[in-house]
Amino acid sequence: MSQMIDAVEADRALKAKHRGMWALGDYPAVATEVIPELGAVLVNACDVRDGERVLDVAAGSGNAAIPAALAGASVLACDLTPELLESGRRLAERLGAELEWRQADAEALPFADGEFDTVMSCVGVMFAPHHQPSADELVRVCRPGGTIGLLNWTPEGFIGQMFTTMKPYAPAPPPGAQPAPLWGREEHVRALLADRVTDVVAHRRTVRIDRFDKPEAFREYFKTHYGPTIAVYRSIADDPDRVAALDRDLDELARRHDRGTGSTVMDWEYLLFTARRR
Repeated sequence: MSQMIDAVEADRALKAKHRGMWALGDYPAVATEVIPELGAVLVNACDVRDGERVLDVAAGSGNAAIPAALAGASVLACDLTPELLESGRRLAERLGAELEWRQADAEALPFADGEFDTVMSCVGVMFAPHHQPSADELVRVCRPGGTIGLLNWTPEGFIGQMFTTMKPYAPAPPPGAQPAPLWGREEHVRALLADRVTDVVAHRRTVRIDRFDKPEAFREYFKTHYGPTIAVYRSIADDPDRVAALDRDLDELARRHDRGTGSTVMDWEYLLFTARRR
């Protein structure tokens, strides 16, 4: 019994840490200023239609949920971090989108079996620490014949490589936590969903990022806006040499991916994955 209680407390502490990390900085700005089109890409891939019941898991500030609502769907956006949901509410109001917002853990969704026609996540559920429980929940709350749609950063793409670059500077992950970019590998997602889905369609695509005029501008933007990057820098804040080394490593990463002539232009790779629940 004591071991079970310890496990529950450890999970609560981990989830609290995740909530705090994503509340750092300004992720809603990242979603709207850097990758605004990705939500609509996922909504189109899922073929969201008027009147359908849609759940956006780890929705953040609604990058996919809001386009789905504007397409006429009945949308519920859930996320572990209430600060992101509040930003999403304000954005939805400005855009005239009506949808429901609810705090929820992707690994234990508070919804009924088969409640939704489409269950989707845009670079969201991939960051839940335990992949199999999250995948199980995606399947559980989707109706038979419904759509499961995911858009995830790949390990080999820019964001996946950014996490690889930051890893030596970050605290060790808790036992059992899996790297988020694994969700960007088709074979990993297929293994998680297994024979519970059919009609799988998976493509690797890229999104063009051209808002940064130089690699250092990217680094400074993510140091002040992106929760995971902020958290890593905070963990080494008392070591100026390590801070400077991480600055150099992130600048070099951006230079390696820079396709521009004058300003910085990068193509960030993601996996677009859709399937039907059996």
